Amino acid sequence: MGKFRGWHILAGIAALVLTGILGTAMGLNYTAAFMAGCVAFVAVALWTDSRISRRRQHGARETARETTRPSARPVAARPDGEQDPVLRDDR
Repeated sequence: MGKFRGWHILAGIAALVLTGILGTAMGLNYTAAFMAGCVAFVAVALWTDSRISRRRQHGARETARETTRPSARPVAARPDGEQDPVLRDDR
């Protein structure tokens, strides 16, 4: 997908064209076919934008979750044998 941010617009245009062709083939006049195409454009563009946003948010959440995982390094004990209260795991 890369850095291109217009996938929802391209999907909407494809839906508009397909709906226009199908509307004309069904015998609708040009105004009705165009209106149906515009409705399809808006619906598909919004749906595609929503799906892309969800995928990006999910990826960002996974990345944040991976970077905030505790390290596998053991915590060093203080000289008196107690762990530092800030680093202690109280789960």
